[in-house]
Amino acid sequence: MLNDSDRFSDVDIIHRVINGDVNAFEFLLKKYREHVLRIVSRHIPYQETEEIAEDVFVRAYQSLPTFKQKSGFKQWLSGIAVRTCHDFWRKQYRSRELPMSSLSEKHQDWLEHTISDQSSDSFNEHSSQKEARELLDWALERLSAEERMVIELVYLEGLSVKEAGGLLGWSTANVKVRSFRSRKKLEKILKKSMEKKGEEA
Repeated sequence: MLNDSDRFSDVDIIHRVINGDVNAFEFLLKKYREHVLRIVSRHIPYQETEEIAEDVFVRAYQSLPTFKQKSGFKQWLSGIAVRTCHDFWRKQYRSRELPMSSLSEKHQDWLEHTISDQSSDSFNEHSSQKEARELLDWALERLSAEERMVIELVYLEGLSVKEAGGLLGWSTANVKVRSFRSRKKLEKILKKSMEKKGEEA
């Protein structure tokens, strides 16, 4: 058992865990718990955050023998966190029943401004952050798990294609293609909703 984790590097602790000192993993859990929670909370509904964060550490513990030191443990753990969120949405979407339900009048009005404006800043210009996020969540639910994650990482969090690829375990080319197609699909979903509103008017 480690008495002072500050004297040991992440790699030292990992070696101890792999060599049978399973209690040493607790130091990694405490050290990176907030980091993992921050990542998970950006992608997963609030009520699911704690459980998904626990899953991240279970996966990390089970995968420790595959850890390669070149990227650093924190970056490696971040990738596991993002892929765990991705798996969460894949599971959710397999069992979902999502009709293209109509938006609330408030969101329809906001959407009309957004599409007519065609500005990348329109989320901030025409509505509160909360209203924008509600509408965005509505649209994201109509994408696949892969499309949702790449949109969130590249466009909402502002990660580079290379960074997003590293976290998702995808090639740079794959991220480029998927992010472009996913954004186009998201725009199409939003525009289709507006066309439907126009037909009903």
